[in-house]
Amino acid sequence: MENEEQRLPTEGQPSEVQAAPPEGESTRPAAEKDLPGPGKPKKKKTMIIAGIAVLVLVAAALFYFLYLGSPGRQVLASVNGEKITVEQFNKEVEKIKFPERDMFKEEPQQFIEGMVLRLLLLQEAKKQGTTVPIKTYKDADKEALSPDEALVAEFMKNKFSTPPAVTREEIQEFYKVFKDRMEGKKLDQVAPMIEKIIQESKQREAFETFMGDLQKNAKLEVNQDRIKKIAAKPPESNTDEEFKKALQSGKPTLVDFGANSCQPCRLLRPVLKEIDKEVSTKAQILVLDVYKYQKLASEYKVVFIPTLVFFDAKGKEVFRHVGVLEKDQIISKLKEIGMAS
Repeated sequence: MENEEQRLPTEGQPSEVQAAPPEGESTRPAAEKDLPGPGKPKKKKTMIIAGIAVLVLVAAALFYFLYLGSPGRQVLASVNGEKITVEQFNKEVEKIKFPERDMFKEEPQQFIEGMVLRLLLLQEAKKQGTTVPIKTYKDADKEALSPDEALVAEFMKNKFSTPPAVTREEIQEFYKVFKDRMEGKKLDQVAPMIEKIIQESKQREAFETFMGDLQKNAKLEVNQDRIKKIAAKPPESNTDEEFKKALQSGKPTLVDFGANSCQPCRLLRPVLKEIDKEVSTKAQILVLDVYKYQKLASEYKVVFIPTLVFFDAKGKEVFRHVGVLEKDQIISKLKEIGMAS
């Protein structure tokens, strides 16, 4: 637009000197020649309209990418008018330790539901006029909470500080139902324990009812499509075909029967990846998803995950371990079953 403006003469200024037209060509002024005649398209006006349309589209695109497209503006949920954005989600999830952090990034729905509940509690705490007691030197060693977290904690303490009442009849009924688990002890001996169990159950029920009422009376909006879009891609696992080839490779093989949703399995993944890089020419390291290959997991009698199954160079199972093993333990076992040093 700036170049175009520079080429146009300002009103009141004389036009630039133009060369004389060739012989036989009309000598009418340029402005007069540009005037459209009957049935002649208005090219100049069309070009101006097209230029304006392009500018509008460019402006709309910039508005989307710089404003609406910004993580700080992308709303995942709205709680009574207060927004939870992608930026807030990313900030909160980074506070979580590995591997739960990665698991929440892959399945953000549960974490966002937690953010909604915390925001509901914060709003209710403010509504009820809850205040946080002034800290003293005795509180210095306690875990530091953010102002919002401290406010919610104080509200919950005040709301559910009084233990629910438990009647003698409730204790007797509980004892009657679970008497076979009391190891022969009499009612009076286990009554305090039973009372505590019932109190905790009642408190949990009261909290769930309270949260249910908060959600029921709140104006909640959740953008499920956007939540799906921000979900990170889960780590890939091996296939059943790769498993078969590994057993026929003539090398010792370790197979981790696990799942992406299993916290101990995810703790083990970086260790296995590191070992795989170190022994890739001497052994096979595989990860199989038991939910994807249920038949294979059943065939190898996998009940708990992670289950680490070691096969020798002939493809025969020689050892298995349920749970996590340290890196040096895994390498030691691979050497024990025939991996070259």
